[in-house]
Amino acid sequence: MNKKESYEITGDQHHSTSIKTPLRANAFEKSDDEKIKNIQHYFKMIMEEMGLDLTDDSLSGTPYRVAKMYVKELFYGLNPNNKPKISTFENKYRYKKMLIEQNINIDSACEHHFLPIVGFANVAYVPKNKVIGLSKINRLVDYYARRPQVQERLVLQILDDLQEILETKDVIVSVTAKHLCVSSRGIKDQSSFTTTIEYGGCFAESATRNEFLNIINNQKLQ
Repeated sequence: MNKKESYEITGDQHHSTSIKTPLRANAFEKSDDEKIKNIQHYFKMIMEEMGLDLTDDSLSGTPYRVAKMYVKELFYGLNPNNKPKISTFENKYRYKKMLIEQNINIDSACEHHFLPIVGFANVAYVPKNKVIGLSKINRLVDYYARRPQVQERLVLQILDDLQEILETKDVIVSVTAKHLCVSSRGIKDQSSFTTTIEYGGCFAESATRNEFLNIINNQKLQ
């Protein structure tokens, strides 16, 4: 097997040794401005290798725009300094039932081809002593989505963090998304999508899990 074949097989099988995103130890020694400058340089080289004329007005600014997008927008979730501040509050209402945040936008990228992953997440937890603001769940989901990802890791990262923040295992996360690495290359299947689900605590019980699944599958915002 040659190296190119090995790359394809490994990527398709989604190998991973940890729920942590693979990062070098020195990943954040450079400033954002330095990273943008370097990515701009190398993306310009990629465009030139493809035969594009960067003296054209339409293309001349593309390397900078792509570099800025990578660092500041699409992959801002790589930097832990960008992690949203999530404060918890005492559960003064003594609310002990399921709380669900539905249809949270997922705008990510496949780490194997750097093509978009687009879909939505549903997150639920059963509060014990702590609750968090609803928008904070959305922000946390977006933070973990905004990095080169595989969908299996994404649900685990969201679940693990929420369980730690809320100090409870009673959390469930589902993600349903369309992968452009499937729809626009390879098999080119335009209609398929992928669903992943992870959970702990009371959601290991089928009745509780099915309650969550029935709600997200049947309830529509009016």
